[in-house]
Amino acid sequence: MGASPDGPGRSPAGEAEPEWGDHRLNPDLVAEMLKAETREAAVLVPVVERAGEATVILTTRTRSLRKHSGQIAFPGGAIDPEDTSPEAAAMREAMEEVALEPRFVEPVARLPRYLTTTGFHITPVVAIVTPGFALKPNPGEVEDVFEVPLSFLMDAANHRQESREFAGLVRHYFTMPFGERFIWGVTAGILRTLYERYYA
Repeated sequence: MGASPDGPGRSPAGEAEPEWGDHRLNPDLVAEMLKAETREAAVLVPVVERAGEATVILTTRTRSLRKHSGQIAFPGGAIDPEDTSPEAAAMREAMEEVALEPRFVEPVARLPRYLTTTGFHITPVVAIVTPGFALKPNPGEVEDVFEVPLSFLMDAANHRQESREFAGLVRHYFTMPFGERFIWGVTAGILRTLYERYYA
């Protein structure tokens, strides 16, 4: 995809970039975002080099989770003190959540950090995944793991903007319905960032 391993929030030329996230579609939520306690997180954007067509690995979060239950997500989570980098955190979480072994994963780029209204600053780590892995969802975190063609996700015709009332405010967000699966929120926002940076 022509990506390079830029640092978070940096352009290929090394210039500072604005962070991306919920605030781009919802500028009125910025004040609320600034009030939230911040925490660094990382997610893996795993692009599988399938013969003929690349795919992206996504998960469905277990419905018993306290937050974002049942939502479609990338493998990932908070960056722990022992993690040496966002790449290390994203790969650790992918191993814990779906048993994706690091030997199959090659990080190639970071997308700009993605801010959320819940206070997370998420570094999306794009990685090339070599086939041969065997995924196994951790039932405590992941209900299902599946792959979606990269061509579908990077087609702007499949990107919709929707809105709903959230905590008394109307919130706008991207959705990417795929069959019976509904990709939206942060996951769709990160995919949209990938599209805008490399495919638009």
